[in-house]
Amino acid sequence: MCLMTENNAQVVFRASGASNDYDPKNKASFTFDVIVCGGTLGIFIATALLSKGLRVGIVEKNQIKGREQDWNISRKELLELVDVGILSEDEIEQIINIKFNPNRCGFEKKGDIWVEDILNLGVSPVKLLEIMKKRFVTQGGVLFEGKGLSTINVHDDIVILQLSDGDVLFSRLLVDAMGNFSPVVKQIRSGQKPDGICLVVGSCSCGFKENSSSDIIYSNASVKRVRDSNVQYFWEAFPAGSGLTDRTTYMFTYVDAQPSCPKLEDLLEDYWDLMPNYQGVPLDQLEVQRVIFGIFPTYRDSPLPSAFDRVIQVGDASGIQSPVSFGGFGSMTRHLNRLSNGIFEAVSGNFLDVYSLSLLNPYLPNLSASWLFQRAMSAKPNVAISSAFINDLLYANFLAMQKLGDPVLRPFLQDVIQFWPLVKTLGLVMLSQPRLLPSIFKQVGIAVILDWSGHFVMLGWYTFLSSYLDPIIRPWIKLLPLKRKFEWNRNLEAWKYGAGLDYNISHNPRN
Repeated sequence: MCLMTENNAQVVFRASGASNDYDPKNKASFTFDVIVCGGTLGIFIATALLSKGLRVGIVEKNQIKGREQDWNISRKELLELVDVGILSEDEIEQIINIKFNPNRCGFEKKGDIWVEDILNLGVSPVKLLEIMKKRFVTQGGVLFEGKGLSTINVHDDIVILQLSDGDVLFSRLLVDAMGNFSPVVKQIRSGQKPDGICLVVGSCSCGFKENSSSDIIYSNASVKRVRDSNVQYFWEAFPAGSGLTDRTTYMFTYVDAQPSCPKLEDLLEDYWDLMPNYQGVPLDQLEVQRVIFGIFPTYRDSPLPSAFDRVIQVGDASGIQSPVSFGGFGSMTRHLNRLSNGIFEAVSGNFLDVYSLSLLNPYLPNLSASWLFQRAMSAKPNVAISSAFINDLLYANFLAMQKLGDPVLRPFLQDVIQFWPLVKTLGLVMLSQPRLLPSIFKQVGIAVILDWSGHFVMLGWYTFLSSYLDPIIRPWIKLLPLKRKFEWNRNLEAWKYGAGLDYNISHNPRN
C-alpha cells in the first residue's frame, strides 16, 4: 500500500516480514524506542515519553518554531503540562503573553452570558516551543528538522523510516502527530469523505479600542446564503499579547463536505464586510498584522483506531478533538497524561500490535455525542426553519446551562460533555422552550438523533462504570499479568475520559 505525501515522497507500509534483510546503503542510521512525526504539537508527547526514559526522536519537515499568533487556552488545560512534568509553573508564567477576563458567549438580538477564566490566556507559541525544544534536546532527544519522510516500512519487529536526505531511522513505534492532513491518515481513510468541515478565517489587527475581554462564541442572528449553501457564521475574539489595542478575531462556520460548500475566499470576503460591524470599528482604522485561515475536517468514526502494528495517531491526526472545536493545542494537553502513560506501557511491554495500540484511541461516547451539536450548528440548504433558529437554540441552551451553574456550563465551554450536566440542560430546555423541539428534528434529522441517542446511552453507561465499577476493579489490576494490566488500564481510562470525568471543576485554577 502506498500514497504520495505533500512533498511527493512515497510512503509504503509493509505489515509482515522481519527487518534483518534491510540494507541502509551506508547512509546514516539511528535507532529509537519512539519516533514522533510532526514536531509542533508532537514535541509535547515526545518530551513526556523522553522523561520516562525512552529513546525518542522527532521528524519535522520544517523547523520546530512557534508562530507569532497566540494560542488561546485556559489555565486548567495549560497546567496539564505541569502535571505531566514537562513544564514548570514558573515557565507557565513566562509563556503567557496576556491574561483577560471576562469572557462572553454572545447571541445577536438575544443577549449575552458572561463567564471567567475560559480561554482567557494568550500563550506565546514561540516561547513555549523554544522551551520545549531546549528541554527535549537537553534530555537526550534527537531532532530531525527540515527533513521530510520518504518511505515508512512497517515490519514485524521494527519500523524503518527513510528521510528525504537519505537518513534511515529505526524505531519500535511510530507516533503520527502530523495533524488533520497526515499522509498516514490519508492512507488509512482511503479517500473517505469527511462527515463535516469547519471553515475558519480571521486576522490579528491593531487599532481597536483598548480591550480586556474576549468572545468565546458570538452567534449571528440569521443564516446567510453563500454560493449554493446556507451558512451560519460564528465569531471569536481575543485580546492579543502583542499590544493593548491588538485583537484577534475569527469567523467560522460548519458545513457539509459538498462541492457546493463555500470556499475560504468567500468567507474572507464576508469577514472583511462583517467584522467592522461585529467589533464596532471602521476597517480603515485597523492595521492588519496577520490573516488567518484554515480547514478542519471531522469524522464521526473518531478517534481513529490504529490500522497498522507499531503505528499510532495522536492529536488531530487521531480525530481526538471535538467536532465543535478546532482541536490542536488544548486537545493535546487534555490527553497528554493519558497518552504518554499508555504509550510508555505499550513500548515497555512490547504491546505494539494493532489491537493493543487501538486501546489508546478508544471509543469515547462523549466525543461521539458532541456530533449532535455540530449538526445543530450547521445551516442546511433545504430545511424550512427560521433563519434565526440556530441562534435561538444556542441561546436557549446557554441560558439553561447558566441557570444550572458552573458544574454544567464550564465543562461544556471547554469541550467536555458529561452525562448529568447534559441531562439537566436538555431537560431544562425542553421544559422552558418546547417550541424548539419540532425545529430541532427538522434541523438535525431523525437518523442523526437516533444515532446520537445510542451515544447518549453509552455516555451514561461509561459514567456508571467510571464512577462505581472503576473503584472496585482498580485495586485488583496490579495483580494481573502485564498484558492484562495494560488492557485494563486502558479500559479504565476509556471510561473516565469517555464520560468526561477527567474534568474536575473543583480543580479548576483561577488567575
